[in-house]
Amino acid sequence: MLNLGDTMPNIKADSTIGPIELFDYFGSNWGILFSHPKDFTPVCTTELGRLAQLAESFEKRGVKIVGLSVDTVQDHKEWTKDIEAYAKAPVKFPLLADPNGDIARSLGLLDKDSADTLTVRGVFIVSPNRKIRATICYPTSAGRNFDEILRVVDSLQFTDARPDTVTPVGWKSGDEVIVKPGCPSTADTKVLQVPSGKEYLRFTK
Repeated sequence: MLNLGDTMPNIKADSTIGPIELFDYFGSNWGILFSHPKDFTPVCTTELGRLAQLAESFEKRGVKIVGLSVDTVQDHKEWTKDIEAYAKAPVKFPLLADPNGDIARSLGLLDKDSADTLTVRGVFIVSPNRKIRATICYPTSAGRNFDEILRVVDSLQFTDARPDTVTPVGWKSGDEVIVKPGCPSTADTKVLQVPSGKEYLRFTK
């Protein structure tokens, strides 16, 4: 599987909206490429349904989304009707066809423990410079939390704009952030006193 800091490959494939070249599709935006094990399966339907419900939230953050599995375009299109019926929301993002598993294999997304050709539940968050900024990989048995992926996007975009900060556990937009070690305190910095006496827990608005 690709690592943080790697350049995302410029994937070319057929999709539910026609042929796609990944870099053209992402344009100057942030991008998310996610994989799901298989069309017409229950956990995947709930996942893509939630992602359909969150589509406008990702759009507001300038994030383009594309999905991938070892299925055909026709299967994707038929399955999309089930997703929309479940989620009561339109599927606005394209799904890439990868019937031979070539793309999934090149990205390290095939489930090696499965007797079938299944893709794991992988996520690549890609910045506008095509660098992979975050990766998530779940087994086929556990559905992901796309609200958490949205939160990670918020954190990445915020800390890119404020490189003197990092975000603490469970951080959400509007919460206090941490002053990064080695960076100077600001006027409203609060230092948490700890038994070690080290002043490394510095919070700011």
